[in-house]
Amino acid sequence: MRYPDALLRRILTETKVIACVGVSMNEVRPSYYVARYLALKGFRVIPVNPGHAGKTLFGETIMPDLASIVAPVDMVDIFRRSEHVPPIVEEALTAFPALKTVWMQIGVENAEAAAMAEARRVTVIQNLCPKMEYQRLFGELRMGGINTGVISSKL
Repeated sequence: MRYPDALLRRILTETKVIACVGVSMNEVRPSYYVARYLALKGFRVIPVNPGHAGKTLFGETIMPDLASIVAPVDMVDIFRRSEHVPPIVEEALTAFPALKTVWMQIGVENAEAAAMAEARRVTVIQNLCPKMEYQRLFGELRMGGINTGVISSKL
């Protein structure tokens, strides 16, 4: 599915707090570096992973589940296999009455979970990465698909 750039830009501009479900403490895992990037961009990223609950990541305590988060959450970013998404979305809708967005990472899609969220007027994004979309929409992604951080006249 293709989402309008205006929708993605609005989500990434209005979102302040992201619960990142399935975050890893392994620095080479996408869930780690996506969450780290979003935190560095000023989002409050609350990591959720029962296997690492109680540890600290990006200045936040890792939560065992969404229900344990006491802060209001704007977006739930899901790094879990597609078949595991419905109970996560169900928990998110219960835990966060003002939830605005459910974002499923690249390769993650679930029609049942999407319908459940959309029935509560929550925007659903599937099979996309908020880090990559942020970079693309706000001018940080280079032609090769990476931001090297090096200023050069060579491409």
